[in-house]
Amino acid sequence: MNLSSFEIPGALTLETTPAGLVRVLVSTPVAAAEIYLQGAHVAQWTPRGQKPVLFLSSTSQFAPGKAIRGGIPVIFPWFGARSGGRPGPAHGFARTATWTLESTRLSGDGGVEVTMSLGPDEATSALGFGAFHARCRVVVGTALHVELEFRNDAAEPVLYEDALHTYLAVSGIQDASVTGLEGTTYLDKTDGFSRKVQPDEPVFCTRETDQVHLDTAATCVVHDAGWDRRIVVEKTGSRSTIVWNPWSGKAAAMADMGPAEWERMLCVESGNAADNALTLAPGETHTLTATIRVE
Repeated sequence: MNLSSFEIPGALTLETTPAGLVRVLVSTPVAAAEIYLQGAHVAQWTPRGQKPVLFLSSTSQFAPGKAIRGGIPVIFPWFGARSGGRPGPAHGFARTATWTLESTRLSGDGGVEVTMSLGPDEATSALGFGAFHARCRVVVGTALHVELEFRNDAAEPVLYEDALHTYLAVSGIQDASVTGLEGTTYLDKTDGFSRKVQPDEPVFCTRETDQVHLDTAATCVVHDAGWDRRIVVEKTGSRSTIVWNPWSGKAAAMADMGPAEWERMLCVESGNAADNALTLAPGETHTLTATIRVE
């Protein structure tokens, strides 16, 4: 791949890290971002004049085949552990696969658009996904827009899950809350996947939190009192919203989570998981989007 042909003078450059990962560096008057072709992974996004919006662990492993801890991992074609005891890595294969850079271009309002694609190979075929086409389009501007498209090229319908596993940076987890999920039913993964109903109040994390909110297309807002800001997460093509923080106990067991960093992150993920898994007919395409902005 001739990486230099995708560069945009004054806005976008590409480089290969010492570990061999290709990353896209965006720097414009409106925002800066870092995107890895491994996983089509947006690792950083910072609007000019703002604090970073995405959390990125200081001990994340930027190595081939290793998931990046933070940013926006692309989850596909299953969420969490694969069901039925079938083989496959947690959260699917897309987040550690090497995607192909399709195009880069300037977009409106001073933004930069990066498009990457992923198709089947021997490894995905062995997992039962031998005929598909995935595309991830990222628009870096005053807002961050991520679009994940999946087309079923198989002769049979396919059942899958997806998510944009967004890690948001907060001043402190005790000072952060999430609105937009009031009254929704959720699966509490910390309590044996028990079904519960969110009261008519914001979601606060006071311990390990891992909630899959079902049948909701609503916009969510993270209210961060410590930094006096709101992070708005809008979505389309998504019926699930996942809220996650590992808290101290689980975070301590993570090799790629720095000491006490769990206090400065909150995941609000847009996707289709569990009851909201998708079935696509042959030739059908589905698109999931998440748009993040700071107020």
